[in-house]
Amino acid sequence: MQKRVAVLLALLLLTLPAFGRARKARTPPPPPAVTVDTHADTPSEYMAHPFDLSAWNKSGQFDYARMKAGGLDAEFFAAYVPAKYANKGAAAYCMKIMETIHEMVDRYPSLVRFATSPAEIRSAVHDGKRAILIGIEGGHAIEDSIEVLRAFHRFGARYMTLTHVNTNNWADSSGDEEKHNGLTAFGREVVLEMNRLGMMVDVSHVSDKTFYDVIETSKAPVIASHSSARALCGAKRNMTDDMLRTLAKNGGVVQVNFYPEFLSNEVLHASEARDEKLKPAIAALKAKDPAEGEVFEAGVRKLYAENPLPPVPYTRIVDHIDHMVKIAGIDHVGIGSDFDGISIVPVGMEDVSKLPAIPAELRRRGYSEADIRKIMGENFMRVFAEVERVSRGMAK
Repeated sequence: MQKRVAVLLALLLLTLPAFGRARKARTPPPPPAVTVDTHADTPSEYMAHPFDLSAWNKSGQFDYARMKAGGLDAEFFAAYVPAKYANKGAAAYCMKIMETIHEMVDRYPSLVRFATSPAEIRSAVHDGKRAILIGIEGGHAIEDSIEVLRAFHRFGARYMTLTHVNTNNWADSSGDEEKHNGLTAFGREVVLEMNRLGMMVDVSHVSDKTFYDVIETSKAPVIASHSSARALCGAKRNMTDDMLRTLAKNGGVVQVNFYPEFLSNEVLHASEARDEKLKPAIAALKAKDPAEGEVFEAGVRKLYAENPLPPVPYTRIVDHIDHMVKIAGIDHVGIGSDFDGISIVPVGMEDVSKLPAIPAELRRRGYSEADIRKIMGENFMRVFAEVERVSRGMAK
């Protein structure tokens, strides 16, 4: 009897390594990588001129058909609140455009799904759909109210640029007069409340001092949803090398903007000269349409079309990615196209369907597939998940 037991034990011990290997082999693989673009102004286009988002449109730069063709899994639609609404109905306008974004999703349930988290993005992709999220552009949208900020988060907003081109009542902008030396005490409160809510703090458009105040204040990594590198193009809203290093230490991510004025000094300087030349004509348009409505906007578009800027190849986007990777590191760079918010695009990146040109160029430059996946979305997904983790910790 004892001999039989010994034999059985020996056989059992021999099977344990194989059993262990079998169990290890059954460990589920990590979820597939997703591609994420963190900024498109398509809702503003849709509000002005509604169109069929399921069709491959000849106008504009984004629709769901071209999103699929471009291999894009998730897009943040911007709830952009123009500066003219600051202190004059900004919150109501923001609610209107966020409701429009929900409608843009609800009308196409077979194609897209609304998402508010990394898990919901991955779930939509798993089910064969694209994910649409909301990012607010312009901190003046909250009308200096923490309660309004909370309501916007409840309605689905998952990031907010603290400023747009205008300095608001609590944060200085890169595109306006600096009045606060960065963030005010209330501005710091906004940042901390966004941390608590799990809402990403977006430093695109802020002044340099506001950026450093945000880094000093935030308990979570921050994002720049659509900014490029100032070392390659001197636009004030681009990020300096020191800002890139600081963002990396914070654990955040900067998403490269595709606008040629933020990619090329040649285009930037040509644009500044054009603006100076067209000042009288634009002033005349504003006199005809003081509210800067359709007449004004159509007139400005016509003037710009008649005075084109120099072309820029799409590879300039990858130049900025390259520079940021060298300065901030591979884990801190992504893409934030600004599609439908930019009047001109790089040659070869005319719309969202052209996105595969970016990973193709990255491969040509020697980037590994793992690093390309990071740049095209996984870096952002990591930051989004960390912002959620910090929020849960602050709720305890």
